[in-house]
Amino acid sequence: MRIAILGAGAWGTAMAVQAAPRHDVRLWGRDAAQVERMRRERCNARYLPQVALTPALELAADLDDALTHGRDGLIVIATPMSALAAMLQAVPAEAIVLWLCKGFEAGTGRLGHEIAQALRPGLRAGVLSGPSFAEEVARGSPTALVAASADAAVCERAVQAFHTDALRVYTSDDPIGVEVGGAVKNVLAIATGVCDGLRLGLNARAALITRGLAEMTRLGVALGARADTFMGLSGLGDLVLTRLHRAHRARSLACAGCRDADHRSRRRAARRCADACAGGRPPDGAPAAPRGRHCGLTPARGQW
Repeated sequence: MRIAILGAGAWGTAMAVQAAPRHDVRLWGRDAAQVERMRRERCNARYLPQVALTPALELAADLDDALTHGRDGLIVIATPMSALAAMLQAVPAEAIVLWLCKGFEAGTGRLGHEIAQALRPGLRAGVLSGPSFAEEVARGSPTALVAASADAAVCERAVQAFHTDALRVYTSDDPIGVEVGGAVKNVLAIATGVCDGLRLGLNARAALITRGLAEMTRLGVALGARADTFMGLSGLGDLVLTRLHRAHRARSLACAGCRDADHRSRRRAARRCADACAGGRPPDGAPAAPRGRHCGLTPARGQW
């Protein structure tokens, strides 16, 4: 299968490395200098320095070239959420498309499937999500993901592209639930970092996990998802990974931002946490709170 992956960050590179031994994969990056360095060194030194790029993996700085390559196979958008709309508008109408980005669109609060419906109605598209760290996927560590779309053919193409003995790809027809789970966990990961940074203890962390899952489910159901989706990989699975593992970026930066809270008020410590995580701006998941203002989203709203 011909696969084009748009976005040469850690996640896009990891999925390209994972698929390249079995498929004809072309990884596109918007920074031509970075792409040339990756081609020369066979390594993504900026985002995934510990992982070698397989010889079969092709690299491209020409977007049209990458889109043509994946047109009849699969196009995977691995950019930040802020670039999803532009990428969706660029893909060919006949392509099957997956996106890996998680979050709500800044300014509109739209999920990925809502952006696709607004900009490219009729496009065969879906989301690939779940609890995963890019480096572990690239190294072939056992991982489970979920492909979600209202179009079963999109999910099947995702399975054909990425399912292996080590990387299990499950399918779902509830893209709303899968996307809400992947977005809200960003906010709740920060809450866990604040909890740990303020040394509030394991009881508080356990309360955040359980109540966070409850509020995530309420928001998802209010937006049209099924409640049982949140007991799967993109709900409970994402929460377990991001809130119990110190390697998660939002959690670890939030924790670091609050470590010296003994000398500050908690409000000032929380503000430092926000600055550390997102330059003073809410992360991609934060718009979940205002959209869910009638859903009782206490931890998520409390972050901002």
